[in-house]
Amino acid sequence: MLAAGAGAYPAGFAGPAGSAGLPPGAQGFVNPLLPSCDFRTRGPIHGQDRVSSAEATAEPTGEHAPAKAGGRRKLILIGAPVLLLGALGAGGWFSGLLPRLLGRGGHAGPKPALPPVFIDVPDMIANMNTDPSEPRYIKLKARLEVAAGPDAAAVKRLMPRIVDLFQTYLRELRPGDLRGAMGTYRLREELINRADVALAPAKVRDVLFVQMIVQ
Repeated sequence: MLAAGAGAYPAGFAGPAGSAGLPPGAQGFVNPLLPSCDFRTRGPIHGQDRVSSAEATAEPTGEHAPAKAGGRRKLILIGAPVLLLGALGAGGWFSGLLPRLLGRGGHAGPKPALPPVFIDVPDMIANMNTDPSEPRYIKLKARLEVAAGPDAAAVKRLMPRIVDLFQTYLRELRPGDLRGAMGTYRLREELINRADVALAPAKVRDVLFVQMIVQ
C-alpha cells in the first residue's frame, strides 16, 4: 500500500487536488503510456473547453456577412428604379397622357354628329304582287334623311340605283303587307336596308313617307 503524501504516487500519476503537477481545482491523471490522451477536466462537462453544435453550424461571420448584405443592397438599388418606371408608365398610359405623346390620340371623344339633310326620292308607281285579274298599284313619294357632307353627296350621285332597288321591292308587296302601322314600319325598315346597300359605306338615317297610295 502506498503511503499518503506528495511522493506516495508513482511517477506520472497525479494525486488529489492540490498535489504537485496539477493546477488548483483540477483533478484526474495522465497516462504515461498514452501521452496524447489527457483525461483531466477543468470544470463541468459542458464547460468552455467543449465546442457546442450550435457554434459549429453557425453562419460564417466576418467578411462573408458584409458580402451578402452588399448583394441585397445592389438588388434593391437596381429593382427600385425599374418598378418606379413601370408604375409611371402604366399611370401615364391609362390616364391618356402617354398615348397622346406617342401620337396615338388617346381616348378621343366621339365626333360631333353632322346635321341632317333631306333628299327627295322621285315619285314611284309600281304594280303590286296580286292576281292579274285584279291589278293593284302603289304610289309612293318618300324622302331620305342622311348626314350632311359625304353621305348627302353619295345619295345624289347614286339616286338611280336607290330608285331601282325601291321599285323592285314594291313589286313584291301584297296589299295586306301594308296593313296597319306595323305594315308601314316594315316598309320603312326594308327601304332603309336597301338604300344602305346602294350607298355603302354611306348610311341612311331614315326614310320619311310623304305620300303612299294603294289602289
